[in-house]
Amino acid sequence: MTLTATKRQPLAVRRTGYLVSVLVNAVLLYAANVWPGWDAVPFLTSDMTLVIGLVNASIIVNLVANLVYLVRDPRWLRALGDLLTVSVGLAAMAAMWQVFPFDFSGSSFDWTLVARILLGVGIGGSIIGIVVAIVAFVRAVATRSG
Repeated sequence: MTLTATKRQPLAVRRTGYLVSVLVNAVLLYAANVWPGWDAVPFLTSDMTLVIGLVNASIIVNLVANLVYLVRDPRWLRALGDLLTVSVGLAAMAAMWQVFPFDFSGSSFDWTLVARILLGVGIGGSIIGIVVAIVAFVRAVATRSG
């Protein structure tokens, strides 16, 4: 079996994506912590204070990774960045699963079940993403040195 490199988007396209990601993450960080703030969301409980640090960490790690990619984005660095961002995101979702800072008691629909399912899918997808990032990193390093 041979390792084949997948074709990447042109650098200008990748950099545009990185810049958009930086801007979106900056807006999310501002919205969650400054205006209107997470406490303005009616279904979030005061227990959100227990997980907001990990949520912020996830946003910040993603923002910083994309800033780095704006300067340089070799495959091995992208794989390493993906591993880091997905891992921190997984930690945030696991904390949200455990604390579950949501209150959907005013609704006749079972939003609690939907939120649990979405968190579960996110956690499962993150575990797969971590494996994929590890494989991509090993392949990038092996291809580079081989």
